[in-house]
Amino acid sequence: MRCRGWAFKPNRSCAGLHGRAYQANRAQAIHGCAYPCERYETVTEISAPNTASAASSRAPMPALWWDEEADRLVMVDQTRLPGALVLLYPTTAGEIAEAIRVMCVRGAPAIGIAAAYGLAFGARETLAGVTDPGEAMSRLRAVADELRATRPTAVNLGWALDQLLDVAEIELANGVSVATLPAILLELADDLTARDAAACGGMGRLGAKLIADGDTVLTHCNAGALATGGIGTALAPIFTAHAAGKRIHVYVDETRPALQGARLTAWELARAGIPATLITDSMAASVMRRGDVKAVFVGADRIAANGDVANKIGTYGLAIIAREHGVPFYVVAPRSTIDLATPGGDGIPIEERAAREVVEIGGVRIAPEGIDVANPAFDVTPARYVTAIITDAGVAQAPYEQSLSALPALVTRLDTVRLGLHPRAASRPESGQ
Repeated sequence: MRCRGWAFKPNRSCAGLHGRAYQANRAQAIHGCAYPCERYETVTEISAPNTASAASSRAPMPALWWDEEADRLVMVDQTRLPGALVLLYPTTAGEIAEAIRVMCVRGAPAIGIAAAYGLAFGARETLAGVTDPGEAMSRLRAVADELRATRPTAVNLGWALDQLLDVAEIELANGVSVATLPAILLELADDLTARDAAACGGMGRLGAKLIADGDTVLTHCNAGALATGGIGTALAPIFTAHAAGKRIHVYVDETRPALQGARLTAWELARAGIPATLITDSMAASVMRRGDVKAVFVGADRIAANGDVANKIGTYGLAIIAREHGVPFYVVAPRSTIDLATPGGDGIPIEERAAREVVEIGGVRIAPEGIDVANPAFDVTPARYVTAIITDAGVAQAPYEQSLSALPALVTRLDTVRLGLHPRAASRPESGQ
């Protein structure tokens, strides 16, 4: 296992993709909010050598990745798409927390990965000079609490943080020094990213079998590469089927209020050369009534033990429409999104976001001052409307209480640590040497 040697170094410089420092005004988000880190770069396309292969050429671009050459985290500022491709280089836990909060990075798997890197950065920031394991864990939990509070609905975020906290606690109990924790946690964040990319590939292969040559499908919000560390969840079957030569057409819901379908999914499909038609959310019923749509593919932010699915607001209505017209409704999500500890959808917390997202588009107000606004970011689709849940380990069908619990257990680095198979961090140097 590598030790990158940045455990207690000062914050790394924010040199640009080609070694230049980019200092500019804060990046403006779709609803007027700003990413706090001044380190960012606007590019036309990812083509520089030694960046993540999945982010090169015109392949699906993941939400974030570690640039090994520059030794830094790279994050796509999704609030700037499709108008500009802006790469962010966060270096602190606070910057990552704010990026998650204002949706510079979004999508359940992606924010889990981002939070993992945030905890690694937080360890570097807060553990300098600390030698007591109890104090170290207390400080790490405080950082994790800050990250955990950013978006409550997506279970992947808390799941990723708990993975890293558990590993840190076990390693410290086994005698590993506090000074090695930042490097350990960074490696674990890398591991989660790699596992998510592999999970995306698995979902893509399984889901592509449900798409026939010539099919037209419909998707909601954005569950592509920009929502993950790989090629996506709901878009993974579409990308995979397209790569296999199947002719596919995709209807893309614009997805109010943040327009992730119009801004992100349409952009991803256009980059991939997949024919797509953008529609408003209210057009989905009419499109399905014509018989054009053969299947609906959506992602998920949390799946309860009974198969109830929390996903972007509007998913529930889409599922009802699909049922009315006899269209299969597929949910695509990795096993890390399945929350067997939550019995049903009523137990899933639903994030309420700022009114500004509803009354403004691109910073332009579209509603009168003083109007009351409701802005739940997610809704819960009852399991009875879900045809199947496509995971990285198999396709689950009703009754979901049995099929979801019967999926193979998700093995992570935490499990290898518990089994004593993890290389002892004590063997790693405590600083870059």
